[in-house]
Amino acid sequence: MTNPSLLRSIKWFVAAVVATVFGLAGWQFLLVGSHDPRDLRYQGWKLGVYPLRIDDALETMIEDQQRDSLVIGKTKEQLASKFGFVSATPGNDYAKYCYNNSQYREKSVRFIRDSNWMVLMNEGKANGLVLAKGC
Repeated sequence: MTNPSLLRSIKWFVAAVVATVFGLAGWQFLLVGSHDPRDLRYQGWKLGVYPLRIDDALETMIEDQQRDSLVIGKTKEQLASKFGFVSATPGNDYAKYCYNNSQYREKSVRFIRDSNWMVLMNEGKANGLVLAKGC
């Protein structure tokens, strides 16, 4: 003999799971783009649960209003763990030009990979994030 109350509960649970899956899929594929900070893959990468390509993440960071939270308070070792590698020198000519003509020239900084992202360091920890652009 089956329990009608149990069957009804199971049907509602399955319906809720299906609605959630379709809702997330709709969000991911219809509303946000691949370099949108609301992208579920990027959000998963920020949380450390999705292996997004780091170069894609760096591009997405441009639009992310909370991007500073990825670096603030982290040591250079933690930054290297998150981004693959960081360097004391700019990784491309444009970032080098911007850095050499900026107010940060004599400060302690780390550059994320070969990108235009510069992390300002103070006493071994990151305290700011700057995108080298328009210099």
